[in-house]
Amino acid sequence: MACQQFDAAADALELGGDVRERTKWPKRMVSVSLPIEMDSGDVHVFFGHRVQHNLTLGPTKGGLRYSPDADLGEVAALAMWMSWKCALVGLPYGGAKGGVLCDPRALSARELERITRRYTMEMIPFIGPHTDVMAPDMGTNEQVMAWMMDTYSQQVGYSVPGIVTGKPVLIGGSLGRKESTGRGVAFLTNRALEFLRINGSPRVIVQGFGNVGSHAALALANFGAKVIGISDYDGAIYNPAGMDVRAAADHVENHRRLAGFSGGDRLTNEELIVQPCDALIPAAAERVITADIARRLRCRVLAEGANGPTTFEADAVLAERGDIFVIPDVLANAGGVIVSYFEWIQSLQQFFWSEVEVFDKLYRVLTSSLEKVLKLSRERNLSHRTAALCLGIEKVARAKALRGVFP
Repeated sequence: MACQQFDAAADALELGGDVRERTKWPKRMVSVSLPIEMDSGDVHVFFGHRVQHNLTLGPTKGGLRYSPDADLGEVAALAMWMSWKCALVGLPYGGAKGGVLCDPRALSARELERITRRYTMEMIPFIGPHTDVMAPDMGTNEQVMAWMMDTYSQQVGYSVPGIVTGKPVLIGGSLGRKESTGRGVAFLTNRALEFLRINGSPRVIVQGFGNVGSHAALALANFGAKVIGISDYDGAIYNPAGMDVRAAADHVENHRRLAGFSGGDRLTNEELIVQPCDALIPAAAERVITADIARRLRCRVLAEGANGPTTFEADAVLAERGDIFVIPDVLANAGGVIVSYFEWIQSLQQFFWSEVEVFDKLYRVLTSSLEKVLKLSRERNLSHRTAALCLGIEKVARAKALRGVFP
């Protein structure tokens, strides 16, 4: 799917064959085995990957996910999208992604720590604050980043906070980093609703109530929206009258799942995303919006909080419909990597910003990037996704052409 999107954008850019191939393929793919002693005393071998898509614009940047589905193909696709995302919003990074094939919900804290430290050790020849900087993703969090920072720092003999972002504020993290992806999604969703002149209390559905979805829902509620549906892996809760998002977030904080929250009627995830609303935010896994689902969507704004939630075939359906304002993932969820960049700068300089400064800078970058995407979309009659990808891909391709091919 990532390659199909790239090819469509590269065709629109009329990229030549040589630079096209160099821009498309990952620079480096590393796979490792991780023998871990479990709490039972048995040794289990896990497998981990790290894909560094390009290092043309600077060090690579991207999350680390713990998931049973984090195979090399998925990780490579996510690394590619991260390249375009960083270039689109003007960050001096190439894209990267990491994954360990495991179910973090089935592991103890001690087992997760062992996996994290072993994975970090295996990756040390390929990472560094000026080479490749990791961050949290699905199944990982600031505690995982703290273990990674400590493992790397122990090896080099001094504290290196710039080796990861998304770490706790106490050890060099940035204020606002945890909320940044969700609040960025909410900010852009709100801008799109304003663009469409949907005022009052717009109705919002958030599919996926993890870190991104919950903070997007909370921020939109603060903007005055009515959140009518939320979901997690157990299913969805729907209340057309609106629900108490803070109470839902507190319930998940205490119980680690939405099950048991009594804020509305129970639906399946698929039933939820086709309910009528003003804005739909898929903020969970990839490929949840298929061509069939796209035909049944009843939203005005589709803001992609997750990476790759809309299939290539669904994109064609949305283009044919023409009645949904799509905020593509490479823009919609870029708040996380933008504030990760801010954290990286703060870690390198040991000079820290207030939360107000962080979000002021974030919203300025997102506003500028959205305006560029809409301008190119209008000028070239491109979908918002293709316009966003063109902006990112063209920047990387031009940089590669300028740097040339090493003899």
